[in-house]
Amino acid sequence: MPHHALEITLTRALNQAELDAVCRRMPLAANHGTTRLMALVDAKTPHRAARRLRHQLGGLLPIDVITTHYPDAEHKVLLNVAFPFDAHAAVKAEARRAGLTSECFMELAVHRALAHHAEREIDRLHQEVRQLLAHTSPAHLLSAVGHALARLPKDPTS
Repeated sequence: MPHHALEITLTRALNQAELDAVCRRMPLAANHGTTRLMALVDAKTPHRAARRLRHQLGGLLPIDVITTHYPDAEHKVLLNVAFPFDAHAAVKAEARRAGLTSECFMELAVHRALAHHAEREIDRLHQEVRQLLAHTSPAHLLSAVGHALARLPKDPTS
């Protein structure tokens, strides 16, 4: 059976005792802040792996989201989110009204939200560039941007 690399995002950091307790149940790798964990789960599909992980650890950890660590062949990452009952019922009702499955409805909602965020970011950057151009020439701005980009650290964590 294949193994799937899953990332667990927690709603809060774990203390050492909590991390030790959960690692006795399943081997996990934690980030420095213990807010994200990695696990390898054997299952036929990534969807089943995420469900199995949530079932095994859901009562032990403050899990926010479980995601597949690597995109699939369609470049998609699986998100496994446990909604409260009322939110889940509302999503199901809206999906039914739209003639979609809950999964498809949520996928479209996430895509719309990401597109909206990208548009807002482009608008913000456009406004900032216009503000900069009000005080300098395009040639000076372009030169400054080129110098700044050339000096970016190669390691983004630096």
